Amino acid sequence: MQNRTIREQLGEWIESDKVQQFIIGLILLNAITIGIDSYPEHPYLPNDFISILDEIILSVFLLEIIIKLIAFRFQFFKDSWNIFDLAIVLMSLLPTTGIFSIVRTLRILRTLRLLKKLPKLRLIIDSLFQAIPSISWIASLLILVFYVFAVIGTNLFGKEFPAWFGTLDKTMYTLFQVMTLESWSMGISRPVMEKFPYAPLFFIPFILIATYTALNIFIAVVVNAMNEIHKDVNKDKNITEEHQKEFIFRDNAILKEDIDELKAKLARIEQLLERQEKSLKI
Repeated sequence: MQNRTIREQLGEWIESDKVQQFIIGLILLNAITIGIDSYPEHPYLPNDFISILDEIILSVFLLEIIIKLIAFRFQFFKDSWNIFDLAIVLMSLLPTTGIFSIVRTLRILRTLRLLKKLPKLRLIIDSLFQAIPSISWIASLLILVFYVFAVIGTNLFGKEFPAWFGTLDKTMYTLFQVMTLESWSMGISRPVMEKFPYAPLFFIPFILIATYTALNIFIAVVVNAMNEIHKDVNKDKNITEEHQKEFIFRDNAILKEDIDELKAKLARIEQLLERQEKSLKI
């Protein structure tokens, strides 16, 4: 029973606002030091200062994970964000020599821990994950649109512009460039229009469908997912507030009963005192 109490205290402490704010500060500091370390030379800092500071920060992150494992045990692995933190910290523990040399570059992934620590960022990520099924249907629609326009573009412009529309895969890559609006007009559309005056009838509908319509649908899906998550959070918050109000109301009712009982006892005591005074006068 005592061990359980200690674990609960550890869990409350490690999840407290002050500790989490300290961890957020270390994450930001670590991101800055990794950025500084990317420079070949940093003459304003002592030698090996960045490496030592990086090891200290990593030790704090590792200590946080160990405390959470002790406090929450198997409950730790039920939270996907905890698993994400654990994976990043374990990745940072790998040696930075030989085949693991790329790990030194991947240290910046520790900055992604901010996604868990900052509630607003978590809301966005959770919304994206919740919107994945709808996004996959949008992607399917986009692939279908790409395929249809790629076949048409290859048949219309392939002979005159083989570098852009010579094959189906080349056409799809060209359409991807057009969708991003990167040099699509002067670089692709206008040269094609010199040979094919009706080319705008191909490019403009594709841009309207692939770029603006699909992008707006994607944004709408994500915003809708964010609203649903926000409603769920508010619903849980309202339920908690209702429970608190019910608890306070019940305590007030009990307190009122106790006060009424005390008043009744005081009234009886006053009656007894009055009787005693009358008996003494007699």
